[in-house]
Amino acid sequence: MSSTELPSVPPASVLPKAVAVRVADGERLRSVGLPGVTLSVRSRPPAREGLPPALFVHGLGGSSQNWSQLMEQLEGVVDGEAVDLPGFGDSPPPDDGNYSVTGHARAVIRYLDASGRGPVHLFGNSLGGAVSTRIAAVRPDLVRTLTLVSPALPELRVQRTAVPTVILGLPGVAGLLTRTNGKWTAEQRVRGVLALCYGDPGSVTPEAFEYAVEELERRLRLPYFWDAMARSARGIVNAYTLGGQHGLWRQAERVLAPTLLIYGGRDQLVGYRMAQKAARSFRGSRLLSMPDAGHVAMMEYPEAVAGAFRELLADHDVLSGGSAAGAVAGGSGATSASGSAAPGMGS
Repeated sequence: MSSTELPSVPPASVLPKAVAVRVADGERLRSVGLPGVTLSVRSRPPAREGLPPALFVHGLGGSSQNWSQLMEQLEGVVDGEAVDLPGFGDSPPPDDGNYSVTGHARAVIRYLDASGRGPVHLFGNSLGGAVSTRIAAVRPDLVRTLTLVSPALPELRVQRTAVPTVILGLPGVAGLLTRTNGKWTAEQRVRGVLALCYGDPGSVTPEAFEYAVEELERRLRLPYFWDAMARSARGIVNAYTLGGQHGLWRQAERVLAPTLLIYGGRDQLVGYRMAQKAARSFRGSRLLSMPDAGHVAMMEYPEAVAGAFRELLADHDVLSGGSAAGAVAGGSGATSASGSAAPGMGS
């Protein structure tokens, strides 16, 4: 799969000494070396042998930790792994500095090909939703089902609250942010992210907030942090402008896997109004509307998201060996279920 968005650039700054990170109970974190990229992969042992594999892909500024609650909810359903995209979480920058949607998709595809775990139940949030859409379109052999939580697909009218993400992708902004990094504290940054990404930021526990601050402080010390953010933001903007077979909406129409779409009514980054367009574009997809959720429904309402995924599997007999490429009965749902929230950086 060739890149159609960003030219190759020199490798990012030399990596600092590895820093230990907190891993949730029952999870494991390992580093996987692949051609041109090294990925950090978070896994949770399945409840029993023989469960089908799943892979979770986070959003801009996020990490594999964004999926920990949902992975726990689904440990009796799938054999789950979550990847840190290049330059995020604990994955170093890609060798070629390519942070386009295609570049991220290529990294995930390389991991799936190397691990032999495909086809997987593929989950994506925001940027990860765009990446997962591209993977499902160009490599249908790797995807059993597709679950997209607030996917970053092109919008003609971008929400006002999403404008800073667009600005982040402008040339020179990464350097400016690096030089002015001390202007805001990590606590202020985390509160801002929670206000932007959560339908109810107050649901985040003090313990979860404190951990989010510690994690952000660690990542802000990485020399490539703002470069990865800015180039990935630029990759999203560039992907929005692509037409023809490389356009994300055109690729959405090519997806064969049974698809679950999840949109939050309080999402300030991806327009709730895009839910119906997505439902029309992904053939025979299921749509779950969550009026009280923000941009990271899998973190605010992991039980509800897990329940919707189980229904997708039950309806199409995927667990017992049914084809993931068959037609999916259309449907929609709505929920305002409440659940425990954990801090997230996805956008």
